[in-house]
Amino acid sequence: MSLLKFLITCLLLFICVTAAGQAKMKIKDAKKSFGFVKKGGIVRLEYEITNAGNAPLIISGTEISCSCTTAEYPKQPIAPGQSAKVIINFDTKTVYDRQDRIIELISNDSGSPHKLRYKGVVLAK
Repeated sequence: MSLLKFLITCLLLFICVTAAGQAKMKIKDAKKSFGFVKKGGIVRLEYEITNAGNAPLIISGTEISCSCTTAEYPKQPIAPGQSAKVIINFDTKTVYDRQDRIIELISNDSGSPHKLRYKGVVLAK
């Protein structure tokens, strides 16, 4: 086999293996309950995200329907087999009673978006 054919074969094999690589997001406890809290505070919830795939997992954004909720997520890729935390901050100053919220994590996982959910009750002061 000539060196050129060998290099072309190696390149094609690399392309096939790379194309087959896929990030896969796994969320430990995607549903959380914060119980009962008094109005006015901030509820902080942590979600553990693991990349169960064989390519780097990249979280590119979130979809949040309420301005009372913010999300902190890793901006750098999560390597295969590694974990990271997503932090959700829920500001209770403008809400009351039963709360049930969903945050969508947008990533390069083919099953994206993945949903994080939290619920609880905000009590009047």
